[in-house]
Amino acid sequence: MQDFVRLQRAVPAAAASSLLAAGLLVSATPAAAMMPSGPSAPSAPSAPSAPAPVRATAAPSYFHTLPPGTKLPTGSQCAGWVRARPMAENKGVNRPFNHATGHSVGSGFFSGDQPQANQWIAPRINGNFTGTTAEVLRWAACKWGIDQNMVFAQAAVESWWRQTTKGDWESSGCPPGHGPGVDGQSGLCPQSWGILQNRYPYEKTSWPGIEKSTAMNADTAYAIWRACFVGYETWLNTVDHGRAYHAGDAWGCIGRWFAGRWHTAPAQQYIAFVRKYLREQIWTQPDFQQP
Repeated sequence: MQDFVRLQRAVPAAAASSLLAAGLLVSATPAAAMMPSGPSAPSAPSAPSAPAPVRATAAPSYFHTLPPGTKLPTGSQCAGWVRARPMAENKGVNRPFNHATGHSVGSGFFSGDQPQANQWIAPRINGNFTGTTAEVLRWAACKWGIDQNMVFAQAAVESWWRQTTKGDWESSGCPPGHGPGVDGQSGLCPQSWGILQNRYPYEKTSWPGIEKSTAMNADTAYAIWRACFVGYETWLNTVDHGRAYHAGDAWGCIGRWFAGRWHTAPAQQYIAFVRKYLREQIWTQPDFQQP
């Protein structure tokens, strides 16, 4: 994703005044995983006996960031865990999108990253989940090993958790069926779509899923985050950057989503904004609820 540049994205006006003040409000997300482990094998009995009952693996109450190199849970495993702890819908506008699943993106999705991104990450993208908006976001957090509250906060910054959000209006780079003027702005089309504002010109094989499915939108966004987090985006050291790119920097990869650059000033401002919403847990506030 070498050309993924988001420098022209506008920060939401309602929060722009608080951007610079937010930079030091929250420390980095803990990297330690809180994943359940299976039961230990029982000792051999001295006499025949009935087998011990198998203990069910409890669904995690919270998904934390999993360090680079950790084996990630499957999408179906995450679906089971998320559905075991239901969460109510708080964005009614998303219902049709929350009940639509996605599709594969093919083997060439990560055009600028190290080859391992297409080998190990791209095949996992499928948007194969349905549920409430919060459940979709938790599923993506579980599947890609990122702290769920970071996901909640970033989705609030990007769209206020609304899959209908459109952004980055340009005169070119339009998705099929959405040429200039089709979506309501004369001579322009939205390049960014959905709950995480995935950018169509750089994610073409994820279309139309990133528009039609909340799960596909979040799945694709955090697959890109994971590719960055595990160190596959070494191109970030070949363009303007504020420090050397390396694996394991969860917040650096959040900033890269907005700026397409590594710890530059726009990236740092975006990180500060996400951290502000994380500190406030904005998704729990009364004015965020739109069921």
